[in-house]
This record gives sequence, C-alpha cells and structure tokens, in this order.
Amino acid sequence: MTELLLGIDVGTSACKAAVVDADGTEIAHGQVPTPWEPVPTGAEVDPDALLAAVVSAASEAIARAPAGLVAGIGVTSVAETGMLLDAAGRVLHRPVAWHDSRGAAEARALARDLPDFSEHTGLPASALCSLAKLKHLGTAGAARWLNVGEWIVHRLGGRQVSELSLSSRTGLLDLEPRAPYDDALAWAGLPGDLLAEVAFAGTDAGRSDGATLPGTAGAVLTVAGHDHLVAGVGVGVIAPGDLLDSCGTAEALMRVVAPPLDAAARRQAVDGGVTVGWHLADGRQALLAGVWSGLALREVLDELTAGGSTREQLSAGALAIAPGDAPALELDLHSLERSPVRLPAGAPAAVWRGAIDAVAREVEAVVAHIDAVAGTHTKVVVTGGWARDAAVLDVKRRLGAIEAPPVVEAGCRGAALLAGVAAGVYASTDDLPAVGRVGNDMTKEPA
Repeated sequence: MTELLLGIDVGTSACKAAVVDADGTEIAHGQVPTPWEPVPTGAEVDPDALLAAVVSAASEAIARAPAGLVAGIGVTSVAETGMLLDAAGRVLHRPVAWHDSRGAAEARALARDLPDFSEHTGLPASALCSLAKLKHLGTAGAARWLNVGEWIVHRLGGRQVSELSLSSRTGLLDLEPRAPYDDALAWAGLPGDLLAEVAFAGTDAGRSDGATLPGTAGAVLTVAGHDHLVAGVGVGVIAPGDLLDSCGTAEALMRVVAPPLDAAARRQAVDGGVTVGWHLADGRQALLAGVWSGLALREVLDELTAGGSTREQLSAGALAIAPGDAPALELDLHSLERSPVRLPAGAPAAVWRGAIDAVAREVEAVVAHIDAVAGTHTKVVVTGGWARDAAVLDVKRRLGAIEAPPVVEAGCRGAALLAGVAAGVYASTDDLPAVGRVGNDMTKEPA
C-alpha cells in the first residue's frame, strides 16, 4: 500500500492540511478558516472549535488523496498561542491570538523585573510572547503549557511534548540550557515543571488513536514546530546560511544559523528587532523578523484597483519602471493599528512600484541587520502569496540569487516531511526530498 504523510498547519487565517507522498510531492489539500472570535484586544478561540477545524481540514485532504496508508502526521502551528492546562488537562483560558494586545502592561513589568530576559530567551519583553499574556490571564491552577501544535498532537493521541522552536517563542524557555526559564516561571507564578518533555521537531510523539482523526490509526505523530520555520523546511530552507522570505499578510524573514549565538549576539539581534530561537534541526538556531508588508501592499492595491486599474496592468507597468523613478511612499509596516492609506499623485503603476520599493527597502534593512549578527546569508528562498506577483518577485532579486519553488502549501509540506522523519521514512531533516513538482493545479491569490 502507498505510504502517505499528512502535514497539518494551524495558521492565523486558516487550518490547512496536505497529503504528501514519500517523494515529497503534494497530492491533496484541505483548508478550513481558523475559527477565531474577535474581541476588542484582538482575538481568541474556543479549543474544541479549533480542534474541529483541524480535523475537518485534515479529513478533506485525506478524502482527496489516493488510497494509501498514513504513516506519519506532523502538526505545525502559529507560535505564542497555546493552552494553559490544569492538573486534569482542562484548558484554563481560551487561547489568545499571538497578535492580541493583552499583556502589554505585564510586558513592561517583565522588562523591569528581569533585565536579562532577552539574553536568556532571545526575545524582547513584549506582549507578543506567551509569558506576558499568561501573567495577564492568570496562572492559578496551572500545571502544563502546550503550544497549539503540541496540544493538537496530544489530542490526536500523542504524548505531551514541548517542541523547541515553539517553546522558543514563549518566554518560558532558557535557550542555552534548553530548559525551563525558572526566573520567568516564578515571575508569572507558574510551576517549574510547566513545560513537558523538551523535544526537537520530528521527534516521535506517539501514535494517532484514529478516533479523533478517522483513517489515521497507528500513524506516527510529531510536533513539526513553528510555522515559519516549517514552511522553510517545505521549500528547502534548512542549511545554515539559508534565508526564507515568506510573503504573506505579514512578511516573515527567517535565517538558519549555526553554531548557536551567544548571549551577547542574542542581545544584538533583539535590539535590532530580530528574535532568536531554536531551529527544527539540532545544533541550529533561527533568527526571525517580520514586517506587515503584505497588509500594507493590500491596502495600496485595494485603492489602486478601486480606481479602475487591474492587477495585471499594475504589475506589468511596475516592471517597466526603473528603481528611483517611482514616487516615494511612506507605509506603516510595523503596526496592526491601521490608518487610511494615502497615496501620492502619479500613474497607478508608478505608485504600485513605489509601494513595492518601500517594502523592499525595509526588508533589505532587516536582512542587513541579520547578516551583521550572523554573517552574510547564502541561499534566499521566497515563498507566500505575494511572491506570485511578478513585480514583487523581481524586486526581491536585490536580496541576491533567489529561488521561488513550486510549492502549494509550504507549511503543510514541511510538516509532512518532518512526520516522515519521525516515522523513519527519512533519516533526518538533512535527508528530505528536494522540491519537485506539485500534484495539482491549486493556485492562490496573494494574502
């Protein structure tokens, strides 16, 4: 019977799944919107509704795939969001979205009370990390923290593990010993054994019980890790020096680094807006930064197309405009608190080129800071919806020689390949199949 691998990606916008064969080819997909419920500070989600969405997306992908044996299931997810459980395994608070603003006051107190927080965690003391949100929500009765991907694996029948790349985003992990950060746990009133068994992505975390996700009984389960890093695996960004530019609503820049950075280099990275955490492969770290470039480009695009220009006209026109000949734009690339976009006078294609150039300058500045910390990058891989815009992709070439692999869902493919490592289909993350063809004609507009 054909051996299949299932990759699940619990993302900000959607819960996605892909069935991948042993050659690494995506052969079927499923997708369901992530069931966030808006609140004044951002969003939160009902855990049971989230699990149902994951199961629905995975079941859709399995139903569309040819007959075969699901040998492994990998789950990747957004970081910072998760479940705080009591001793009986009950969820104490509804999970809060990573971008939710709750915890801002606690983050300011954290920076004051633990001045070495960044050296230990590779993170700034901000409301983004899980620690500040947990302090805000309340920690009485807490016994275990599971990030979303870890909780999903557990609910599918696996044991509880704390995967290192996801744990690196919480503020609960001391990077250098790869162990719970005792001072941070005590600061938030959390128990010292809050984290489960610490493990790398691709670690065998048990078997699917087949009850929660029918048709998968006996499949090896693994927590694939932080979604941006897993998307990198899906497009071949694995080796030290590799750089991923994932162009979605938020543009994520992820650099693979080895050997690991020391405390001084971690502080240098964080001071420049770049976080440091463990990569999916042992001995490597990941430097990560993001800008809201896709959100800003969508705002500009909506204004221009509302004026009668088509997407194709704008892209073709932008390609014909030389750098420096487009009007200068000031775009908000660092905040979710949006103001109406104001466009300069000029031909629509020139304005579009100006928007793309404004984003490119900011991205290049971030990459330059990463290079200053970790040395010059080598390979650059561009993926995500905005990479399908010819003008956007053309400007990306200023980062160096780039690749834009034909992958439909990079996160799902990466999660499936890491499931293959856990199931023994591949020897390690350095022995994964290269990106080849995709098994269908799915296309997507930029998000």
